[in-house]
Amino acid sequence: MTKKERYTHILNYFAQHHPQAETELSYRNSFELLVAVILSAQCTDKRVNIVTPPLFERFPDAETMAASSVDEIFSYIRSISYPNNKAKHLKGMAQLLFEKFNSEVPSTVDELQTLPGVGRKTANVITSVVFNQPSMAVDTHVFRVSARLGLTTNAKNPLQTEQQLLKFIPTNQVAIAHHWLILHGRYVCLARSPKCEICPLTNWCKYYSKLKL
Repeated sequence: MTKKERYTHILNYFAQHHPQAETELSYRNSFELLVAVILSAQCTDKRVNIVTPPLFERFPDAETMAASSVDEIFSYIRSISYPNNKAKHLKGMAQLLFEKFNSEVPSTVDELQTLPGVGRKTANVITSVVFNQPSMAVDTHVFRVSARLGLTTNAKNPLQTEQQLLKFIPTNQVAIAHHWLILHGRYVCLARSPKCEICPLTNWCKYYSKLKL
């Protein structure tokens, strides 16, 4: 099986069975999604969704958050992983968003990465979900699942994974493919104990083919 054939089979399966895949983070606008994605680093979406409703009620926009203090922001996100750093990032992000971007979330990866707490993965999520650009955000799930399925070969970091995936995934499927891979990693292709016995992709999976040897 060629790599192109592997991609075709896997993407076709997802397209047929999960045509509406999307982020599990709760948000109402681009600012809320940006905050939620920053909070989701090394934390579950479920936990983030518990924390964000009162946070968004108190801070509905960048200007309000920028005018607050790190300590107050911390009080709303204390149950999130790394709350001290994330409170500082949110404060700094909101300030720069208000001062430099007129409180509007920028639409390019480069501009987004100038904001505190926003790395390439977060920037790719925003440009993909909010602005429908063909950006491939690579988190631990995407990195792991892509390697196990054989969609990537010897990718040593998220950027290499991103570059390899973008070579083979059609432009119009990049945004949703990000969600397909994340959700598959979250519920089926688990890090420690992948559920190969219920996985519908075993016919095209390199990891599974090695298990059978």
